[in-house]
Amino acid sequence: MNELDTLQGMGLTLPSPAYLFGALLFGIFGIVAWRHGRRNERPVTQWLGLALMLYPYAVSDTALLYGVGAGLTALAWHQAQ
Repeated sequence: MNELDTLQGMGLTLPSPAYLFGALLFGIFGIVAWRHGRRNERPVTQWLGLALMLYPYAVSDTALLYGVGAGLTALAWHQAQ
């Protein structure tokens, strides 16, 4: 546990299980949207899928992760229709 205390002292913390689940879930949604956009020649859906795959690297708050992910997923779903 000494290494964990050292990392926390440096300001680094491990993500919560809810954050990890959300990042994985929205990453999978992103892959599906990207493939759908590529297959059906819909560039907006393809870019939204890429955004869904990459935005968890820029967001550290779990609530923000789910809010942005839900919004991007809704946009990708709307564009795919």
